[in-house]
Amino acid sequence: MGVVSLKEIVDRAMRDRYGVPAINVVNDLTMESVLAAAVERRSPIIVQTSVKTVLSIGSEVLYAMWRAMTAGIEVPVSLHLDHCPDRAVITECLARGWNSVLFDASTLPVEENLRQTVEVVAEARRYGAHVEGEIEAITGVEDGIGSDEAAHRQTLDVSIHFIQTSGVDVFAPSIGNAHGVYSAAPHLDDKRVSDLVAATGVPIALHGGTGLTDAQFSDLIARGCAKVNVSTALKITYMTSNLAFLREAETKNKWDPPSLFRHVTADVTALAAGYADRFGSTGRAW
Repeated sequence: MGVVSLKEIVDRAMRDRYGVPAINVVNDLTMESVLAAAVERRSPIIVQTSVKTVLSIGSEVLYAMWRAMTAGIEVPVSLHLDHCPDRAVITECLARGWNSVLFDASTLPVEENLRQTVEVVAEARRYGAHVEGEIEAITGVEDGIGSDEAAHRQTLDVSIHFIQTSGVDVFAPSIGNAHGVYSAAPHLDDKRVSDLVAATGVPIALHGGTGLTDAQFSDLIARGCAKVNVSTALKITYMTSNLAFLREAETKNKWDPPSLFRHVTADVTALAAGYADRFGSTGRAW
C-alpha cells in the first residue's frame, strides 16, 4: 500500500475499532525500526516527528530519510508532525511533504485557537494533508513543549463546537492522560471519548500512551481512540538499549558500531511491534 493519508489510516481504525500506533522517532535508526515493525506485523503505522527533531535534523534530511525508507513499502504508513505551536514549522513540513500535522495552540484562548486552526486546516488541504486539533494542553512536557501543570478541560460543548467548526480530522482531548512517565495510575475520563465520538464522528488521538495498561488501551480504543501516541517508551528503549550494549562493549573492550546499531534496532522494532499487537492493528494492513 505504501504512504497514505492520516485520515485514511484513522478512519479505517475507528470504523473497525482498533488503534494505530503513532510513534515518535528521533533519528534514522528509530524511523527504520518503526517501519520495520509495521512490515513485520502487517500493521498500519503513523511515524511522528516532534518539532525538536525537525529542527535538530532538518526537514529536508528527515523527509529524504522518509522517502528512502518508504519506497516500495507494502503497508500503509503516514508521516505526522506532532505537537507544533509554530505556524512556520507547520508550513515548512506541509510544503516538504508531511501527511499531517498537530497544530497545538492549546495555550491560546479557544476562540483564537479555533481561528488559527481553521487556517491550518485550509493550508493542509492545499497539500492534500490532514490536521489534528487540540484545545486542552496534555499534562507534561514533551520535547520542550507543554507544562507539568494540570490541564484545564473545556466543556464538552466547547470541544464539539471546536471539532465541527475547525474541520480537524482528528481531535486530542485531555482525559486525565499525560506525557512522560506516570507518577501514579491515571484516572481516565473514558466517557468523554465516547461522548465526543458520538457527537462528531471524528477519530480521537490518545496522547500519553506510555504507561497505560492493556485494559485501558482496549477500552479507549473501543470508544474511538484510533490514533495512540507513543513517545517516551521509544526514547527509554532507545537509550537504555544503547547503554546496555555500550556497557557490555566496555567490559569486553569490543567496539563495533554496526553491532550496536543492530542491537538497538532489534529492541526498538520489538517495542513498536508490541504496540501493534496491543492496539489490535497487527494484520490490518490493506
